[in-house]
Amino acid sequence: MTLLMLNIALAIGWALLTGSLTFGQLLLGFAVGYGALWIARPLHGHDDYFSRLPRAVRLIVFFHYELVVSSLRVVWDVVTPPILARPGIIAVRLEPASDGEIFLLSSLVSLTPGTLSLDVSEDRRILYVHAMFADDPEEVRQSVKNGMERRVLAVTR
Repeated sequence: MTLLMLNIALAIGWALLTGSLTFGQLLLGFAVGYGALWIARPLHGHDDYFSRLPRAVRLIVFFHYELVVSSLRVVWDVVTPPILARPGIIAVRLEPASDGEIFLLSSLVSLTPGTLSLDVSEDRRILYVHAMFADDPEEVRQSVKNGMERRVLAVTR
């Protein structure tokens, strides 16, 4: 976590040195800082930062891809005459996870159009998801497990 804070500080320093405190300069500063920290890895010892950050970026890209695809699917179902939606509630068995991991997963599922996290079982092993397109419950279950859950756990562990 300290390398992340140091990288953010380097990004802000970069933006201040360039005299332009814009998102683009902050992003460029973050990339330059990441490169500088990567070069200085032997000074930090073993740290998961350099493997977690790319996984976090992949999670963000995957979420945005799912956001666009599911939005288009929902819009298509709304504007075309035959309704294709077959809603249902699906129980998704979770890997043993912390409260933070479950919160992040359920939030990402709920933010994706066409799905909504309803509840988590008492033993925190099952996430109940309402899916707008639940024709094949196993497909929805595998989509959550192999999509969001796998990527969330890769970032948090």
